[in-house]
Amino acid sequence: MLTDIEIAQQAKMLKITEIAKKIGISEDYIEPYGHYKAKLSEHLFDKLKDKPNGKLILVTAINPTPAGEGKTTISVGLAESMAKIGKNAVLALREPSLGPVFGIKGGAAGGGYAQVVPMEDINLHFTGDMHAITAANNLLCALIDNHIHQGNVLRIDQRRILFKRCMDMNDRALREIVVGLGGKVNGFPREDGFQITVATEIMAILCLAADLDDLKARLERILVAYDLDGNPVYAKALGGCGAMTALLKDALKPNLVQTLENTPAIMHGGPFANIAHGCNSIRATKLALKLGDYTITEAGFGADLGAEKFMDIKCRFASISPDCVVLVATIRALKYNGGVAKTELGAENVDALKKGIVNLKTHIENIRKFGVPVVVAINRFHTDSEAEIQYIKGFCSEMGVSVSLAEIFAKGGEGGTDLARKVCDTIEKNEGKTEFKYLYDEKLPIKDKISIIAKEIYRADGVVFTAQAEKSIKEIEKLGFSQTPVCIAKTQYSLSDDPNKLGKPENFEITVREVKLSAGAGFVVALTGDIMTMPGLPKQPAANSIDCDNCGNISGLF
Repeated sequence: MLTDIEIAQQAKMLKITEIAKKIGISEDYIEPYGHYKAKLSEHLFDKLKDKPNGKLILVTAINPTPAGEGKTTISVGLAESMAKIGKNAVLALREPSLGPVFGIKGGAAGGGYAQVVPMEDINLHFTGDMHAITAANNLLCALIDNHIHQGNVLRIDQRRILFKRCMDMNDRALREIVVGLGGKVNGFPREDGFQITVATEIMAILCLAADLDDLKARLERILVAYDLDGNPVYAKALGGCGAMTALLKDALKPNLVQTLENTPAIMHGGPFANIAHGCNSIRATKLALKLGDYTITEAGFGADLGAEKFMDIKCRFASISPDCVVLVATIRALKYNGGVAKTELGAENVDALKKGIVNLKTHIENIRKFGVPVVVAINRFHTDSEAEIQYIKGFCSEMGVSVSLAEIFAKGGEGGTDLARKVCDTIEKNEGKTEFKYLYDEKLPIKDKISIIAKEIYRADGVVFTAQAEKSIKEIEKLGFSQTPVCIAKTQYSLSDDPNKLGKPENFEITVREVKLSAGAGFVVALTGDIMTMPGLPKQPAANSIDCDNCGNISGLF
């Protein structure tokens, strides 16, 4: 059996100019990075501004498990399947972070015969967007320390510097550090730390910015510190936001690539959903909506994280809404939620499936709260028994949702044509009959918004705010930023804030330990449980399996 990278390396890619022509983009509007990837010109936005939008399909999933769900694979395959049934579809995805690529999760370009290519480029340096974000972030950090070293006219309180350095790699040793050691010439010693690039506010800003002017304005609004009198210090006061914008000007342009079956794919931005807002850029999605009759996009991790943030943050800022949500699950993952050990998931166990399917049920109910129709996609494994499949079909029928068994991993677009037809049928049947709505009014107090998400989406009994969280909320409200959406950082493995509570946890509360303001991004971040913004590597990192031969051929990447 071929590995993902071996399948990708056998792909017959078209030149990126040909992919662009498929969706009506002339060579004048692309900036090639080699033969098979390109940036899309700023002028393309002006050219397409009056063109009507196509239909928007959001792909999300149940809570992830070690059994695997394949959300990105389904996203890629659905775009290919749309093409198989004669639809003009464009894929809009996030860019992978090097952290998971070299950590435990691996790449983020799909799998099997539903991948985005060139797979190695996409999963490694791609077009340099992650590096540009890292550089802009760390320039601001350097400006903060330099300002203090050069006399500290702004009277920045070194104990209350909020903005951290970053790198696009998992490195637990950098979570808590001390900078400025080595004497007077090296500045003033202070405690600092690193975040992974995809968790930074710069990443969020890039994904939410409308254009370069908006990008610069958002950078200027970043709250970097407080002064000795307790007043806020924003990035604008330090200067350098123009330079940060210069570093990000090309990164702001979406990237055009293709699937294994030459379906156009726009990949841009990559915030994690467990520690950030989990969606690709607004610019990429809006561009895809102009270029295709159907746009397929995804939101990170389970629907309790990615889909909620897609609806309440991205849709709110972009003034868009999905026409249909595809909810991805596997029978294996549902049995895992029902208490079956990973090693036993290949054996038929309808009783465990009946117990674990409550996770799927909860996510269906949650998506319906936004007024959007749902189609369930079961990513089929060869171990799925007929009895288990029939149970899933009967369950979805009782809930009034369409369900499709997708064999996209093994068959590519051909394995998802039933899913594509059911998605199109669902959109047509519900057109004009549904009314999209946000979960909460952004003008509500911060604690109320957090409580609504916790109770309505996570199904918690309530929320516990630590003393530190209470203090932070009061400061944020005093600064006038209370009327913003809320981005909750939470484990992806459970509806609760405890990764060990599977299925549909009951009789629990969510604990908010800290609340931070992302003034540039335009939302408030609530951190729960033990979630960290700088992950660590596992005992056996994926990096140990990756190699490159003397001809530059990469192996072991998945």
